[in-house]
Amino acid sequence: MNQRLPARDDGSDWFSQEVLPHEEDLRNWLSSRFPVFTDVDDVIQEAYFRLMRAHTSGPIVNPRAYLFVTVKNLVMSRFRRLKHEHPLDVKEINPLDIVDKMRSPSEEASANDEVNILIEALQSLPTRCCQVMTLRKIYGFSQKEAAKKLGITVNTVQVQTAIGLKKCGDYFRKIGYKRGLSR
Repeated sequence: MNQRLPARDDGSDWFSQEVLPHEEDLRNWLSSRFPVFTDVDDVIQEAYFRLMRAHTSGPIVNPRAYLFVTVKNLVMSRFRRLKHEHPLDVKEINPLDIVDKMRSPSEEASANDEVNILIEALQSLPTRCCQVMTLRKIYGFSQKEAAKKLGITVNTVQVQTAIGLKKCGDYFRKIGYKRGLSR
């Protein structure tokens, strides 16, 4: 009598459904944002490792956003390390090719706190509003691009963005946060 053992939940289903579909977009984003960066495969693997480790600690509400932010932070760390380890090599990198400015550890910690507050504010929104705000404010989609991606009208994107900005502003005021989202 052959009995099947229950499948072990190692996160592989979650990873293949929620993370891997974003790899092509991630690679395209990396090549456009950091054209001089060459260790793309290494940094993506490191980001996958960190994402899986974080997933074992608890649910990740927006794996795509977490993945993109993790990759950006890893790339910036590698540029900082390159600057310190090989100062002569840094001259070969055009500073204009690095879109993000280098930040000090305290600025990085502050930015991470701001990202966490923004994620909390977005999570407090209704689902459609959260989707629109994430595409518009996190990924920088135009109204037309967001509408196409979500299969809704541009007018709906405009309305949901206005609602999202107001509700996020209310959220920031409620927790005493001063900066908020820019319009």
